[in-house]
Amino acid sequence: MNPSKPKERPGYFGRLKRALQSTRRELSRRMNELLGPRESPISPEQLEELEYLLIGADLGVETSESLVAKIRQGGRGKRPISSGQARKLLASELLELFEAPGWREEWVAKPHVVLVVGVNGVGKTTTIGKLAHRYARAGKSAIVSASDTFRAAAVEQLSVWCRRSRAELIMQRGGTDPAAVLHDALQAAKARNKDVLLADTAGRLHTKRNLMEEVKKMARVAGRLVPGAPHDVYLVLDATTGQNGLIQAREFLTTLGVTGIVVTKLDGTAKGGIVAAIASQLKIPIRFVGTGEGLDDLAPFDRQTFVDSILG
Repeated sequence: MNPSKPKERPGYFGRLKRALQSTRRELSRRMNELLGPRESPISPEQLEELEYLLIGADLGVETSESLVAKIRQGGRGKRPISSGQARKLLASELLELFEAPGWREEWVAKPHVVLVVGVNGVGKTTTIGKLAHRYARAGKSAIVSASDTFRAAAVEQLSVWCRRSRAELIMQRGGTDPAAVLHDALQAAKARNKDVLLADTAGRLHTKRNLMEEVKKMARVAGRLVPGAPHDVYLVLDATTGQNGLIQAREFLTTLGVTGIVVTKLDGTAKGGIVAAIASQLKIPIRFVGTGEGLDDLAPFDRQTFVDSILG
């Protein structure tokens, strides 16, 4: 079963471009200063400076070194390569970092169960609300499990977002076993023939081990009630945390079967290159990016739009 693709409103991908404006202004300006006109030959020293420039845009040392090395390789036999050739090679290599286009959400069960994971403060609750709204626009009914029972504010926030997105919320008193809340939500979803279940998860317990074990327990509960569940595990990362977000991400990747990344707060940073670093280092596809605070401000990630937006 494939969810119907929501009819994107005018300027939908334009939101992604606007969210990357700060990155584009900073990166494009400095690239223009460094590389000059497109027909200008560039030196090995300029390529070295380009590497530092990419690192400064939060692409990370490893990713930046790899990109510039491939530009050097692409320019062999054409030395000195021109500024335009270097830009074209950079764009091509950036595109290669990301999953090939054409991804579609494959729904093989009802409800389609999605666990949303990540540390506190990255925007899990907001992401769940936006996803529920997106599915509602596609004609799909959503139910939300408030399984971050250790943080009262999380349940309150979810309640607000569910009202805005017209999703049903299943919740229990604070301190309840998160897996028990998910169990009840799954039973409700099956009884009410819901299309999708979105489950919030805790972002912090006493130890990282406890946190991961709790989420794994939720995954086991989901699998017992719905075949193949969880069908997706979305890891939410905050773009404004930069390279620190990658450190957080690895804690989840080593424990959970993450199927996609959601990058939030992209509109709040001039270092949108972190998206490329995530794709390069984590090897997990980026599914959505948060582009603002509104219900519609969750854009499916589009690699061409991203590259065009940051390189100008």
